[in-house]
Amino acid sequence: MNFVIIFFGWIFSLCLHEFGHAFVAYRGGDYTVKDKGYLTFNPLRYADPLTSLIIPLIILMMGGIGLPGGAVYIETWRLRSRYWISGMALAGPTANLIVAIVLAIVLKILPESTSYIWPGLSFLIVLQVWAMFFNLIPIPPLDGYNIIAPFLNPVIREQMERIRPYAIWILILAMWYIPIVGGFFSLIVHLVAYFIFRVDLSLSDQGYFYISNFFKILR
Repeated sequence: MNFVIIFFGWIFSLCLHEFGHAFVAYRGGDYTVKDKGYLTFNPLRYADPLTSLIIPLIILMMGGIGLPGGAVYIETWRLRSRYWISGMALAGPTANLIVAIVLAIVLKILPESTSYIWPGLSFLIVLQVWAMFFNLIPIPPLDGYNIIAPFLNPVIREQMERIRPYAIWILILAMWYIPIVGGFFSLIVHLVAYFIFRVDLSLSDQGYFYISNFFKILR
């Protein structure tokens, strides 16, 4: 049951993350997102299911990293201003924040008889916090960079665009193989999950065990 909660809860949050981008883009002037089918929660309508769903799910099962994927193609030149571009980028991490808040409230009101699903919900909250902070890192192609990009000096923006194809992979490898990098980021995520969302980290660890153990079985 906990595996099902984590697995499908994570897929839903990925869809909501991308829906947030598309919805704000639509309100900002890119009406093509509706024709592309982005204003739905159907992951099959996304532009790149491999990077949007499959890779994040594989990384989730391998290491518990909440990695959002790029799923929607926004024609930013259609948006009415750079503020709409920035708001469109911010909408994704905001969606993760909303999911984390809702899950935290649900955990607080659930009766004791449902305690068997608390580990899955707790770990899902941690994943949302992880996804939110990870995506706010200001390097391309992450949302953190796209939020500030419209306001950067064109020269700086051109230099940043040069590293776009491989910056994300360098970051992932650094978090995976450089203990001080991954450890520091994980510490921040867990501190926020504990002090802000009141997550029982021992329950979250149990939730992680369910998802990682399932992956070991598959191997």
